[in-house]
Amino acid sequence: MESGWIAAMVVLALFAGYLISSLFFLKFPLLLHKKKKLAFVPKHISHRGGAAENLENTMTAFKHAVSLGSQMLELDCHLTKDGQVVVSHDVTLKRTCDAEVAIADTNYDDLPMLKSCLGLDFNSYHQVTGEDRKMPLLKEVFAAFPDMPINVDVKVNDDQLIAEVNSLIQAFNREHMTAWGNHSAAVVEKLYQANPNIPLIFSLRRVAVLVVLFYTGLLPFVPIKESLLEVIMPSIVLDKRNFKTEYSTIQTILFKIMDVLLMRPALIHHLNRRGIQTYMWVLNSEEEFERAFRLGATGVMTDFPTMLKDYLDTSQPGWR
Repeated sequence: MESGWIAAMVVLALFAGYLISSLFFLKFPLLLHKKKKLAFVPKHISHRGGAAENLENTMTAFKHAVSLGSQMLELDCHLTKDGQVVVSHDVTLKRTCDAEVAIADTNYDDLPMLKSCLGLDFNSYHQVTGEDRKMPLLKEVFAAFPDMPINVDVKVNDDQLIAEVNSLIQAFNREHMTAWGNHSAAVVEKLYQANPNIPLIFSLRRVAVLVVLFYTGLLPFVPIKESLLEVIMPSIVLDKRNFKTEYSTIQTILFKIMDVLLMRPALIHHLNRRGIQTYMWVLNSEEEFERAFRLGATGVMTDFPTMLKDYLDTSQPGWR
């Protein structure tokens, strides 16, 4: 009986020691890890160049966002049949061009023009029109904005695409000014192997691992190769101003649980202390901006760059 009591006390003491050390290093992680130092700290990030104000992923959109003071451009890229890295989101061109073709099966010069009117993925009610309907090449964007941080979503698991994007980043001497990633852990691992010097974005699997590490207390002790946590704010999915979708009770509960688990200031502040930036997407209202920055987000990714600029001008004077 006495030996069992002693064993229980030992276990309790060990657990208490683990809990105390975890909380301590959660607040002071630089005692265990070297802080990541990125060349950019953007508050204002334009999603696809600001897809609510100009046709997405066009040079006009990028130029407009930069003129407003946007501090990072987010874009997507694919590889054409003739090996050109083109800036476009979808694998096929049905949504953006009303054409039943895939980018990978089409030469760059044969790609159709964008439709003159497009909707938003993160605001079902908004439509945007534009005259610039050409899909640019990634090298054109790099050449036009040599000093602008650019967030590149490498859309598919294609070794040639990864190699070409890496070559362009190196050719334009912008390893320090570019972030890259994908939702797939397999793609992100390939990106890291291709060039570990380019700041890496968490994959979905790694976000899940991050959450588990955080809630088990292991996070302060684990090294992290990624530099950017780019995460959706789950609550926006349930906002009827953004989406017309009717979710089931179970789906609604799951989104709310995700929101509780991910939107934790303690997690975001710990990452920030380690030099790992957090970007929340895709936020398209002042209420969403306010919540993101209140939670400690480094930056906000939006389809409405003018709205975000106006918000920052009012709430955070001198943000640029």
